[in-house]
Amino acid sequence: MEDHGHHPLTADRTRPSRRIPAVWMRGGTSKGLFFRSDVLPSDPAERDALILRALGSPDPYGTQIDGLGGATSSTSKAVIVGPSSRPDCDLDYRFGHVSIQSPLIDYSGNCGNLTAAVGPFAIAEGLVAPVEGVTEVRIWQANIGKRILARVPVRDGLPLETGDYHLDGIPWSGAAIELSFLDPGGSNEAPLLPTGHEVDSLEIPEFGRIEATLINAGNPTVLVRAADLGLTGCELPAQIGADRALLERCERIRAHAAVTMGLGDTPDEVSRSRPATPKLAFVAPAADSLDTRGEPIAAERIDLLARILSMGRPHHAFTGTGAVALAVAAAMPGTLVNATTPWAGQSGVHHCRLGHPSGTLEVGAEVIADANGWQVPRAILRRTARRLMEGVVLVPE
Repeated sequence: MEDHGHHPLTADRTRPSRRIPAVWMRGGTSKGLFFRSDVLPSDPAERDALILRALGSPDPYGTQIDGLGGATSSTSKAVIVGPSSRPDCDLDYRFGHVSIQSPLIDYSGNCGNLTAAVGPFAIAEGLVAPVEGVTEVRIWQANIGKRILARVPVRDGLPLETGDYHLDGIPWSGAAIELSFLDPGGSNEAPLLPTGHEVDSLEIPEFGRIEATLINAGNPTVLVRAADLGLTGCELPAQIGADRALLERCERIRAHAAVTMGLGDTPDEVSRSRPATPKLAFVAPAADSLDTRGEPIAAERIDLLARILSMGRPHHAFTGTGAVALAVAAAMPGTLVNATTPWAGQSGVHHCRLGHPSGTLEVGAEVIADANGWQVPRAILRRTARRLMEGVVLVPE
């Protein structure tokens, strides 16, 4: 057959589409579409319309079948990365949680899992010069106004993806990327403890009163006891997701807590326009349980059980920023999370081992008290990341 020089990736199309350079990446237990900031429109509305269409949203069928999104909260995400204007950072990183069925991208919080892929993306794209062995990448998280230090393994000038670090929720091992969330407590929106209390009692219309720890570390997060929801903490995502009454109650708790935290004017407004944050998680004392594979998680391997909801659905593992918030609360005496741990009543440096639906996760947090109240110098999390596909995403004109 004669070759006329046309290739499927470069051939003319009868239906014109915009061709936007992008990379599909996994970070931790999430996947997202990564863009350099200089390839996207400068107008935010035009930029968001392009990202929505690339992911296949809004889709009233809930499948994102005409886009790259995976129709779950863990796979409907976008990341924008570019050089930083700050002298203390190398990159500016903005995260967008793309709604599946609504024309909405929520930029109110960060994705701790995809944060692990930001450094490798930047090194591969030439935004950060590689240092053989380990490259330290200083990241400015623009959503929440916080610095994150990523230590990325590098070999022959490229991010190393293979290794022996196993992250529960991912079938294959990889190279560990250490993320240090620097001074993660509080943000421009709200302080570390938005109400000033380690535990608040919330009155939820139609559901009654429930105690919660409202914390802003990594992301704004609402932490409640599993028992107060009529749960054990061992429940798996399929069981939680099938209970519509439970999900409705959790959303009402989340929305009312957001208003209490100063993150919205009314619960209905929060549910409508701010689905990504705050996250809601529930915890229980360590107990023997099973993960989604049917593998046992022995109580002695963990410090507590935890489950988290993301965009209104149960997460298949545990969100990275949710783990940061939980670890900070676990190291802070007076919170309902701290009371659930073996070190109840103690602050300081703790490595919290949480049991989640896909296995276990360890996250470290340093919490100290001074004249100004609780301070959180850093939280540390390890993840893996991998570049899955690179090229152009086609967006209909």
